[in-house]
Amino acid sequence: MTVPDSRTRWLRGVSAPGAKIRLVCFPHAGGAAGSFHGWATLTPPEIEVLSVQYPGRQDRLADPCASTMEELADAITSALLHEPADDLPLALFGHSMGSAVAYEVARRLEDVPGRTLTRLIVSGRPRPRVPQEQAPRPAPTDGEILDRVRMLDPEGAAAYEHPDLRPLIMPSLRADFGLLATYRPTRLHRLGIPVTACGGDRDPACAVEDLSSWSDVTTEKLDVRVFEGNHFYLNPRKEELAGFITAHLL
Repeated sequence: MTVPDSRTRWLRGVSAPGAKIRLVCFPHAGGAAGSFHGWATLTPPEIEVLSVQYPGRQDRLADPCASTMEELADAITSALLHEPADDLPLALFGHSMGSAVAYEVARRLEDVPGRTLTRLIVSGRPRPRVPQEQAPRPAPTDGEILDRVRMLDPEGAAAYEHPDLRPLIMPSLRADFGLLATYRPTRLHRLGIPVTACGGDRDPACAVEDLSSWSDVTTEKLDVRVFEGNHFYLNPRKEELAGFITAHLL
């Protein structure tokens, strides 16, 4: 049974009757909910898997992209709060840009009575930097964006070279990279839940030692897990990653 229409604009997935926890997945910059296609089949029925569909891509192409992290996190938090009024706990998983979005959504959910948040799982990105550590930057040019995409995802970058596809997918990538360039929380909010940081051992965007930086955003335990692979290690290693996440949630 598919999820109700009331939650398909921002959240995609398949309902799991009898689930004990709801795992919400946040895609990378330029990514979409389809990045997590098949994850529900890799996790047991006790875990209901939802993925976030950012605006400005795929079937939300007509929706304006978010211009700030605050705008994006507020909208996703609102969508999650309009979920069925059950007591199903939430866990959040974000990859790359999705790590920062998931952190901001976790921050907001912790302040909502009646919503139980159990864990934040981040991947392929150091913790957010405050302005004193790193000043906001100008939005990168298209050339700079494509150079970075080619570095992080050489195979996936081919789509941006296609003359018919590029005009459709470049706006969301441009918006996401612009959002990240200006995103600097005024302070680091320490979550009262455990945080797990994952990454590839050959990730050019997030060195293994950078994963430990997430200890600064939790008052609880930080677990670090390194997988074989580059920035998008999770694609060839999704079964291994899903098993690791399952072990931490159940």
